[in-house]
Amino acid sequence: MRVETNAEFLRQGRRVALRRITKHDREEFLGLVESSRALHRRWIVLPTTPDEFDDYLSRFDRHSADGFVICLAKRRSMVGFANLNEIVRGAYQRGLIGYGAFAPSAGSGYMTEGVDLLLDYAFTDLGLHRLEADIQPGNIPSLKLVRRLRFRKEGYSPAFICIRGKWMDHERWAITREMMDTRPG
Repeated sequence: MRVETNAEFLRQGRRVALRRITKHDREEFLGLVESSRALHRRWIVLPTTPDEFDDYLSRFDRHSADGFVICLAKRRSMVGFANLNEIVRGAYQRGLIGYGAFAPSAGSGYMTEGVDLLLDYAFTDLGLHRLEADIQPGNIPSLKLVRRLRFRKEGYSPAFICIRGKWMDHERWAITREMMDTRPG
């Protein structure tokens, strides 16, 4: 069961909590990105310097994009990150999510719980109707995560996103508020 806590956490689950990323996270975030380089290399590009972190943080205007960290609820140490990007209001009420675990905690199930908290926040507090995730076909952990959360596969886009200078194919997955309402448990 999710409970809201103090202003620091937007959502808190059994093991992890969701909060906005801030400038105070720079050192821990960059250290975890460095230790996770091998894990992320094929899938995403993350900031690796203080200036890149500041640029990353500056995109989160809370209108068209918002950035979060997923951290252990009790120890508050980061286990991953999540973003809401390309938020569109009006008739769409949609956003695109991105997420990733940090290597020290990868495979622990924390990200499934954390992304589920993000979904609840986006659908409840932000009033979004649809969230989408673009995932490379070989990214098995990420595909397993969206399946566990009951996203549906909606398509396949060849040469869809440029990562490290190479156009990569992606599967397109989505979930709507109604789909959340019909999930078991």
